[in-house]
Amino acid sequence: MKPLICIPMGDPAGIGPEIAVEALLSPELADTARMLIVGDEEILRRAAACKKLRPAFNSVQPDGRGLALVRDGACNFLQTGALPMSDFKYGHISAACGRAAYECIAASVELAQSGLVDALATTPINKESLKAARINFIGHTEILASLTATSCPLTMFQVFGLRIFFLTRHMSLLAACRSITAELVYETLKLCAGALERLGIVRPSIAVAGLNPHCGEHGLFGDEEQAAITPGIERARAEGYNVHGPKPADSIFHFALQGAWDCVLSLYHDQGHIAAKMVDFERTIALTHGLPFLRTSVDHGTAFDIAGSGEASAVSMTEAIRLAALYAPAFRRAKGGGLFRNMTGPALGINEDSQEQ
Repeated sequence: MKPLICIPMGDPAGIGPEIAVEALLSPELADTARMLIVGDEEILRRAAACKKLRPAFNSVQPDGRGLALVRDGACNFLQTGALPMSDFKYGHISAACGRAAYECIAASVELAQSGLVDALATTPINKESLKAARINFIGHTEILASLTATSCPLTMFQVFGLRIFFLTRHMSLLAACRSITAELVYETLKLCAGALERLGIVRPSIAVAGLNPHCGEHGLFGDEEQAAITPGIERARAEGYNVHGPKPADSIFHFALQGAWDCVLSLYHDQGHIAAKMVDFERTIALTHGLPFLRTSVDHGTAFDIAGSGEASAVSMTEAIRLAALYAPAFRRAKGGGLFRNMTGPALGINEDSQEQ
């Protein structure tokens, strides 16, 4: 049976509901996944109207048969996150929208933890709307970590065959450089290897990007490679991990895209983000590892400026669903076979979703 992918609608005032409905009806995904949106029916109907779509709306509730009533070709939804429509406006920060977005995520997590869906593919939420609703999280990753009691979620980007992990994320470049230690490199490499194995990649090959030009040229342009990066790699390699590098950052992503390695460990936020988004901005998808279920996400924000206009592209949402369906069977096997565990490890910087506004 095709994997069942759950899509929380995101912030109702943003483009999340529009791209979710359009992706759910995409012929491209018809043979790949079954899909269910968790959200408010009225918001979803408005989203379909914005896109000039007229789907059959199919209300689904969990029962003794799980979610067996999900139908191909229909806009399947589970009613959650209802809003007072008299006060609703596209493109506006709203406590009601922040609360609705959170309720949809929480309901989706419950479905995933109950085994009723195979994976989550999330749409954008808005930090300011969450704050207005007094929900004290800055993004999806923190919400998901809290709801699942997960200690250290790890983000991976994928665009086509290029996979990128991040040693550090949301911190200043100076702070990121100062935080690089042999221990951090070693521990992160172990997390990356485990994450890829759960996606079905046997003994994954991992290449580590250098920090300095030409990896420092043996100390001519900095000694971080010699002092921290190489020792961390060598320690992982001594324990049997298939690790390579450090490799010059100006070429490593190109060769990884050609298939030289299964993934690249980027040392700081923009190093990996720029590489992925230059390949294809819309098809760059984030996967969150370390949760008790598989989660993919679009890597763009709520786009309040075009919400409700029908202009938003669903390419990224479609790709997020496709990757969730692609990896879901291997993830389930890994979980059942003992390869799965909640990740524990070093703090990898503030690890919230990069573009959620």
